[in-house]
Amino acid sequence: MTATDHAITLARTAGQAAADKLGTDIVALDVSEQLYLTDIFLIASVSNERQAGAVIDAVEEALRRTHSVKPTRREGKGSSGWSLIDFGDLVVHVFTAEDRQFYALERLWKDCPVVELHIDEAGEQH
Repeated sequence: MTATDHAITLARTAGQAAADKLGTDIVALDVSEQLYLTDIFLIASVSNERQAGAVIDAVEEALRRTHSVKPTRREGKGSSGWSLIDFGDLVVHVFTAEDRQFYALERLWKDCPVVELHIDEAGEQH
């Protein structure tokens, strides 16, 4: 089983929203074969906790506006080095660089396929 088209579309919208707020090193992993709770983990880095809050807010707004999707849960919201927002099919993780290295989600999920996001650095998804 692979991630649904819906989950991939959500991940691409979320990835672009994170990039638009200067999130970096944005990666999407198809975890659908290992987890029954979600299809994709989107992981992004930020330089500080304030920026984490901005990225989380931008992702939530973009998914609500574009796909009428609301989160089922939010954790952290920039108040720690790791923030999480759960949309069901998609879970977005936003880390400060130090915490991303410490928790190493990519290493934990290294056997999962990477989802191509097609992020446009100029601010438009293609």
